[in-house]
Amino acid sequence: MPAPPTPRLIFLVTEDWYFWSHRLPTARAAAAAGFEVAVATRVAAHGERIRAEGFRLHPLPWRRGSLDPLAALRDVLAIARLYRRERPAIVHHVAVKPAVLGALAAVLAGVPAVVTTLAGLGLSMSGRGLRAAAARLVLKGALALAGLGRRSVLVVQNRDDLERLSRGPLPPRRTQLVRGSGVDLGRFRPLPEPDGPVTCLQVSRMLTLKGVEELVEAVRRVRARGTDLHLLLAGDPDPESAAAIPEESLRRWSAEPGIEWLGRVEDVAGLWARAHVAVLASRGGEGVPKTLLEAAACGRPIVATDVPGTREVALPGRNALLVPPGDAGALAAALERIAADPALRRTLAAASRAVVEPEFGDAEVGRRMAALYRSLAGRGDPPVTV
Repeated sequence: MPAPPTPRLIFLVTEDWYFWSHRLPTARAAAAAGFEVAVATRVAAHGERIRAEGFRLHPLPWRRGSLDPLAALRDVLAIARLYRRERPAIVHHVAVKPAVLGALAAVLAGVPAVVTTLAGLGLSMSGRGLRAAAARLVLKGALALAGLGRRSVLVVQNRDDLERLSRGPLPPRRTQLVRGSGVDLGRFRPLPEPDGPVTCLQVSRMLTLKGVEELVEAVRRVRARGTDLHLLLAGDPDPESAAAIPEESLRRWSAEPGIEWLGRVEDVAGLWARAHVAVLASRGGEGVPKTLLEAAACGRPIVATDVPGTREVALPGRNALLVPPGDAGALAAALERIAADPALRRTLAAASRAVVEPEFGDAEVGRRMAALYRSLAGRGDPPVTV
């Protein structure tokens, strides 16, 4: 009897850099589990790396922030043509835009199984207003459409999103909680606290929704009160985002005493050796921030805003201090407290690694996702759903 054909899995992701930074461990686990992996995305700088992994690459011309309905229709039809041609056993749509457009394309192409991962809802969907409620309704409609008459699983990364998406008239048929995208626990290892002035580090895109403005103001206040606190900002401004902070502002802040904008840094693991404290001043909409997972794996205490996703890894009183989002004064007080108290830093730092080890490592995340793929392809036990 001939061997069954190798099942094909296509990841639909908006940007190649996001696939490389957040989905690579899962894709590797899928390939190891016997799937032929392909990636459909807009290709910028990571195409050759993706191909070098042995994954097939399907470039898409779409733009992440575009709201043009005609462009969206063209994207749906292009994705549907791709799905019909490639005949995947499973498609995995990652984030909101691929979830909505990919759901329509999967229906048109008759894809047998759909996995949707929402790595945070973003501020536009996580709020409490009418606009956020309408956006969630559109998303739920797309999820229900993706599951109509076929196998469908929604993967969320934090308990707040799980609760929010379980409400309403169109809940997904099955939902699985997989907290985060995985962190390389071998590369990100506990580091000793560096010498010199206490330094906090935020690794993120330089966006207003990441709270960078509030963080800069908080550090100014701490320094004005006489504490020699330093701030490192690592990340690009992302000009395609409506929330992008102009590069001129970043350079102006970097000229101030105690503040340094580094731009994009490839060796993030090495960068944590320069910092005493991890900080993320996000205004909300996170999945589980990978930057905090990496910081915790390096044994760094955390100061962060108390928003969904962040509090999955930043546990108040255990490894973190949490403050309300958008409150520069509260953020300044927390930073001043942790800068002035070496014993507190040591206590929080000692707990950080233990927070990430049981569940957040990329091997564990990859194992759980590969088991889900095998189940949907008829090659394993049904996934545990919640």
